Amino acid sequence: MSKETKGIAILGSSGSIGTQALEVIDSHPEYFHVEVLTVYSNAELLIDQAKKFLPNTVVIVDESKFQKVKDALWDDDIKVFAGKESLSQVVEMDGVDIVLTALVGYAGLKPTLAAINAGKNIALANKETLVVAGEIVTALAAEKGVNIYPVDSEHSAIFQCLAGEFHNPIEKIYLTASGGPFRGRSKDELLKVTKKEALKHPNWDMGAKITIDSATLMNKGLEVIEAKWLFNLTPEQIDVIVHPQSIIHSIVQFTDGSMKAQMGLPDMKLPIQYALAYPDRIQSDFPRFNFMDYPQLTFEQPNREVFLNLDLAFEALLKKGNMACILNAANEVSVQAFLNGKIGFLDIALINQACMEKVSFVQAPSYDDYVLTDTETRIMARELEASF
Repeated sequence: MSKETKGIAILGSSGSIGTQALEVIDSHPEYFHVEVLTVYSNAELLIDQAKKFLPNTVVIVDESKFQKVKDALWDDDIKVFAGKESLSQVVEMDGVDIVLTALVGYAGLKPTLAAINAGKNIALANKETLVVAGEIVTALAAEKGVNIYPVDSEHSAIFQCLAGEFHNPIEKIYLTASGGPFRGRSKDELLKVTKKEALKHPNWDMGAKITIDSATLMNKGLEVIEAKWLFNLTPEQIDVIVHPQSIIHSIVQFTDGSMKAQMGLPDMKLPIQYALAYPDRIQSDFPRFNFMDYPQLTFEQPNREVFLNLDLAFEALLKKGNMACILNAANEVSVQAFLNGKIGFLDIALINQACMEKVSFVQAPSYDDYVLTDTETRIMARELEASF
């Protein structure tokens, strides 16, 4: 494969971001080629993707599926590995130029650190990596001269607004939120909402975990923490506004009072393409925004009394240390408990809050401290889950 094209490693190629990234790559073979694909357990999809894109290497984390994948790709001369540790090894390969971290949750941290350590630029769709260990990740990236290109639509918007402005100080950023499927609902109305209702996002097509996070506003809370590390901001410089149409993806306000907003239809392929192609903008056939289709763009304050997770995120940001790691681990467990029908929708935030109060706080955590915190929090969250 010609090195004139960028070699992309996609960690999590079976998920929403991973599959859309492959659509982008498929549309632009003159710019990109696939070097690495990884999935957790969806062997059938991995085999299909590998046969189409012919990467150098694939990883199936679920070791019980290894032989199936290896046998299927034997004639294609594709290297096949299995297990979690393989994720951190394949990102170091010489042919990889950019690592798209599209894993869900805490699982993205270790391979992202390995990629940065190997000097690979990161297209980051795994916000939890910066939520859990933002200080370590950003310090290592600076040391290795590695760029982190945000893929979240909101952070991509901020990044795009800052093009040509990196020398100018930011006064404030506004992260926009759709409000999710339960915007305007009271606590009483949310007591008995179902998984099916919570998974009906009004604007975006995402995986189950992120869709539930959007419904609880935890997704926005995690984005607040991520923005702090991506753009070197204080909590006071970050605000959240609800924008139900999801056309303005976020806003930067500069110290002279001027504001820049990035706009477009809600389509994750655009920020994926921008991150992979940066600093170039390349031609796309994505649908175009028409102002006449949206004669009104509206904004409102999020209801922090109903959606407690947003304030928990700001609290974690203010307390620093391992508090955001605690919040993230608790949330991963509580969201899964809701998806499994074990707790109610409002209980997600209550478990998160309880873990922040009960789990050991570490003011200046090392990587090992983050690993221990994650383990301790998950145990605590599962104990709390059983009591609801």
